[in-house]
Amino acid sequence: MWPDRRIIDLFKTEFPIVLAPMAGIMDAELVIAAAQGGALGSLPCAMLSVEKAREQINIIRQRVAAPVNMNFFCHTPVDADPAREAGWKARLGPYYKELGLDPAAPVNAANRAPFDEAMCALVEELKPEVVSFHFGLPDAALLKRVKAAGALVMSSATIVREAIWLEENGADVIIAQGAEAGGHRGMFLTVNIAEQPGTFALVPQVVDAVKVPVIAAGGIADGRGIAAAFALGASGVQIGSAYLRCPESKVIASARIALAQARDDSTVITNVMTGRPARGVANRVMREVGPISPDAPAFPHSATALGPLKAAAEKHGKVDFTNLWAGQAVRLGREMPAAELTRALAGSALARLSQMAG
Repeated sequence: MWPDRRIIDLFKTEFPIVLAPMAGIMDAELVIAAAQGGALGSLPCAMLSVEKAREQINIIRQRVAAPVNMNFFCHTPVDADPAREAGWKARLGPYYKELGLDPAAPVNAANRAPFDEAMCALVEELKPEVVSFHFGLPDAALLKRVKAAGALVMSSATIVREAIWLEENGADVIIAQGAEAGGHRGMFLTVNIAEQPGTFALVPQVVDAVKVPVIAAGGIADGRGIAAAFALGASGVQIGSAYLRCPESKVIASARIALAQARDDSTVITNVMTGRPARGVANRVMREVGPISPDAPAFPHSATALGPLKAAAEKHGKVDFTNLWAGQAVRLGREMPAAELTRALAGSALARLSQMAG
């Protein structure tokens, strides 16, 4: 038995496991498979149009009768700075030359839009059971509408102060995102990545500071990690990296190889890929230009000039400019169907918890 059933009762899922939303490398297929296994599936919507998000949710609804989480970014957008962009392109110039690309050719702007009126209307139309946010919460009027549509609201905290703020501002569930976690740091009241606590330090302090249920995220990729999170007072876990090599993910072949070969010390936090701190397996550009570069334009504009390089390198089977977002437990990931993996994670955690109780 799970020692804390609050997440299961709130989300009405079989297990207190949330599939992390991983923008760019997953779609409805992985959401459906994780949900079939008993987890809460999360659809990352930050890089989708309203039409595409609607289509994806409709696919999920047709295939599985399970709750779904729609995930959005809610950063404050910053206009592109032409001087900064030009400097960044110059910094990447040698790579353009090496790959035979014209740095003056027009490029599509990086697409990572914050939650807005149009997406809020979509939430009201589709009525997902859960809506999660990254980088804080949207403005109060939009949040009120999300809640009025019947959705439970989750958001990530990287420090205790953020968790308290989220609870005070309407979050029903808080994801305590430790420094080990893959992908973008959910930080919004701090800019200092050097100060951020790991999952083991963060979770119990967040649990003590708030009344709402806490989901542990970061470095959790097997039953031992899940059991440990519950021992620390979490009501559930969010898992991403463990699912990257499932057949239902959209990770390209060359990236799958890099993830399969990753070790415990292969990931770093970088701002080079998007302009905002995120953890991933180190690739060539992260090593040579970063991992933290003062030249990187503000989020998400850093990704714009990397777009052509990423596409060109991937044609040669290389991931030199590809986001390989993953957490420090990436090595514990397995190549198995996501539904099967979810059940294996839950079964292993329950066995470990009953051992501990004994």
